[in-house]
Amino acid sequence: MSRMTPSEMARQIGGGLLSFPVTPFDAQHQFAEAPYREHCAWMLEHELAGLFAAGGTGEFFSLTPPEVARVVRAAVEETAGKIPVVAGCGYGTAIAVDLAKAAHAAGADGLLLLPPYLMNSTQEGLAAHVEAVCKATPLGVIVYNRDNAILTEDTLEKLCDRNPNLVGFKDGVGDIELMMRVYARMGERLTYVGGLPTAETFALPYLEMGVTTYSSAIFNFMPEWALSFYKAVRAQDRTAVMAGLRDFVLPYIALRNRGRGYAVSIVKAGMKVVGRDAGPVRTPLTDLSPAELAELEVLIRRAQGQA
Repeated sequence: MSRMTPSEMARQIGGGLLSFPVTPFDAQHQFAEAPYREHCAWMLEHELAGLFAAGGTGEFFSLTPPEVARVVRAAVEETAGKIPVVAGCGYGTAIAVDLAKAAHAAGADGLLLLPPYLMNSTQEGLAAHVEAVCKATPLGVIVYNRDNAILTEDTLEKLCDRNPNLVGFKDGVGDIELMMRVYARMGERLTYVGGLPTAETFALPYLEMGVTTYSSAIFNFMPEWALSFYKAVRAQDRTAVMAGLRDFVLPYIALRNRGRGYAVSIVKAGMKVVGRDAGPVRTPLTDLSPAELAELEVLIRRAQGQA
């Protein structure tokens, strides 16, 4: 069972950096629970505001519903109440409802509701989907505005009026006008999370719009660097932020953009570079080539002051 109310969960994750741990797989592409627990424990040695189990970086889309529950339970047990655990949730409404209930049973503190599978829908259909998940659980729900699940400020306001446990809005669109319309309408009613791929790139301008936190995939393999960058963002130290972007983030993005699906693959590659191998990605994703892995290693070593 959750240890905190939806509002407590939302308030806590809004106050610091968020980690989205990868899900380790063995050579047969099976969930490797012991390395996952070890990875969570290692991340908890650093300053974090929340841990998102089986999220996008955790390959939620390639996990079975029972595996999602196993990943979430492992994260809950390893965090032991130190920080909120937010579970990935998604697919069609019926599966999302079942996943929400399973996350609650596993002890999660909240849900990140990812876009539903494949289908495009009307605002009414999306609202019914989100509301079904909110009604299925007492957990705090964060909607992920992305791809085929883009809510308008009107839809969001109505959902918030009817569902007190809808407490977060994660933006994965990059539509600044829409983001401002949402924030102007909802204000402090929601906690806002930056959710564009490699969110560090957008962190400073998003802070100006009231987005105080973001999901850092880089934290998986360079937690000290990720925290230092986040603190520079919160301090609005533009010199330090731009140096971090030029020296690491933008070259990292250029490497990530060479392959479809590399947003996850490059994170697991980064873990391999730092000696915390989390195994391969599951198909249909593909791993970085040996040459790309070598390029990434140069980037990471340079960022760590080792090159």
